Amino acid sequence: MQRVEILKKIKQAGIIAVVRGDSKEEAIAFSEALIAGGILGIEITYTLDQASEIIETLRHTYRDRPEVLIGAGTVLDATTARLAILAGATYIVSPSFDSETARLCNLYQIPYLPGCMTITEMNEALSSGVDIIKLFPGNLYAPKMIHTFKQPLPQLNIMPTGGVDLDNMSEWFKQGAVAVGVGSHFMKVFQTKGVTEVTALAKEYSTLYQQIVRE
Repeated sequence: MQRVEILKKIKQAGIIAVVRGDSKEEAIAFSEALIAGGILGIEITYTLDQASEIIETLRHTYRDRPEVLIGAGTVLDATTARLAILAGATYIVSPSFDSETARLCNLYQIPYLPGCMTITEMNEALSSGVDIIKLFPGNLYAPKMIHTFKQPLPQLNIMPTGGVDLDNMSEWFKQGAVAVGVGSHFMKVFQTKGVTEVTALAKEYSTLYQQIVRE
């Protein structure tokens, strides 16, 4: 997929689920449960052992479903980004901005979503060709901060991650988020209740997002 098409699909997916776990098998089962519930954006974090293999497996499993996006998260440097891209990651997410990673992603025409907290960081990321800023950690801000950031930089596309849940997701989108990242809520349910409840929770998020889109 070309970069513009991937960006369009990220915005259509709306929700990016951050996947962590203790093993390759656990991460794959977690991801499959999320997708079964209608979550189309999956972020495989490089805190996972065998993250590249997990990405490869999921890309193969969902090769006939182009709407399902498998990306890589917690990517700290360009070397890791390249490994993720070669494994099949369709987008790269970082907790902070890294200029070398931005250059590499631009070279491969892969969207790069770095974590930023300040206007200075966001401006630097935009200058390096970043299309979507990950507002991280999002729980340090109220949703109305998106409007505040977009006043001096109206071209910003912001994806809050951290602290987004069913209670506040609508407000994040109302304030201008192009997508949201959700991790801990899904992970807690997965660890305590298993894949069936993860799928049920994913359906709640997916249904709510579809309602938001229709409004």
